Amino acid sequence: MRAATPERILVRSGHKQSSLAQMIHDDIRSLLEAPPSGESAPSLAAIEDTLTAGYAKALALEADRWRIERRIASVAARLGEDVTDDDAAELARLGQTLSSADGDLVRLRSLLVALRTRANEVRAAA
Repeated sequence: MRAATPERILVRSGHKQSSLAQMIHDDIRSLLEAPPSGESAPSLAAIEDTLTAGYAKALALEADRWRIERRIASVAARLGEDVTDDDAAELARLGQTLSSADGDLVRLRSLLVALRTRANEVRAAA
């Protein structure tokens, strides 16, 4: 089972943010699929480390959303009555990017809630 470690959390050159998000999603799913107790159960430390990485990624996704929203507002403010094809294309792209970021954030938060519940169960059993 792969736990989130500092070297896995770092974005290495050549890796996209989406691959980091996928690693975090995979780590969370692996921890959730592991048995809750016994020798092959993940440690509370591994769960908490992955929660920390997941919360950090959620904060980064929220920051991305805010940047996209500011950019949308900036493009919309300069439109006035003269809307160019470039402006319309940029707004469409930004809208799609924002929608994608929203979906990523919802999926990650859902996984984090489930993992936080697992951490609470492990704590209670200890």
